[in-house]
Amino acid sequence: MDDLVSASNEMRKDIIRMIGAAGSGHPGGSLSCIDILAALYMGGVMRHDPEDPDLVGRDRFILAKGHAAPALYCALAHSGYFPTEELTTLRKLGSRLQGHPDSSLLPGVEVSTGSLGQGLSIACGLACGLRLAEDDAAVFTLLGDGECEEGQVWEAAMFAAHQGLDNLVAIIDNNGLQIDGNISDVCDPENIGDKFAAFGWEVSHVDGHDIAALIDVLNAAKKKRSGKPQLVVAKTVKGKGVSFMENQAGWHGKAPDADQMQQALSELDAIGA
Repeated sequence: MDDLVSASNEMRKDIIRMIGAAGSGHPGGSLSCIDILAALYMGGVMRHDPEDPDLVGRDRFILAKGHAAPALYCALAHSGYFPTEELTTLRKLGSRLQGHPDSSLLPGVEVSTGSLGQGLSIACGLACGLRLAEDDAAVFTLLGDGECEEGQVWEAAMFAAHQGLDNLVAIIDNNGLQIDGNISDVCDPENIGDKFAAFGWEVSHVDGHDIAALIDVLNAAKKKRSGKPQLVVAKTVKGKGVSFMENQAGWHGKAPDADQMQQALSELDAIGA
């Protein structure tokens, strides 16, 4: 488990370097969800193979909050889908690492995402298709809590419960912030878990920065197959690991300058030590 914690910290450094080099991007939500992606891709939760990205029977992952692409790119690179040296090409002309994931460019990206609210619907379609194909693979999707203000999320939630999509696991990166401020101030969702439960989902809660707990909860959700879709509400900190970014909505979509990059990397080095 120490190896996964260390890998997650290294990926946080990569996120800072990538976005700093690009001069644009979304550090806050990428830093908040990286432990979730470490658990999925590197903690044995998802069945996947970097040597065979189209593996029959693989589990699928959909990054509904597509602006957190740097986190997904780090998880894919550190899992072996492409060289980690390519990470610094984020948002550069001709790069495979676009500002939002592009499935036509990069192995391991199942679906191009970025328009908030659509990811859960896509995941529902994939889950239905797998069931029709008699494939027991699971579909995971990661949503932002601000994203859950989109009406399409709730249409998909209703559909998933009605269809009994128990091969579907949705995860909410519950960091409490969105681009305009606190989610409770912008459009208060109150208790998101209770809302999904009312729509017919089974709901679990976890510390989104405790990788061991994440692995346990996500594995349990994947295996449950109770006739209901599964929701994991992961409580996280936006900008996790960088003191001046933590719990600051202003770092939703802003790149650090050279001095801020150095400070952030120094703090993450100290955490790693």
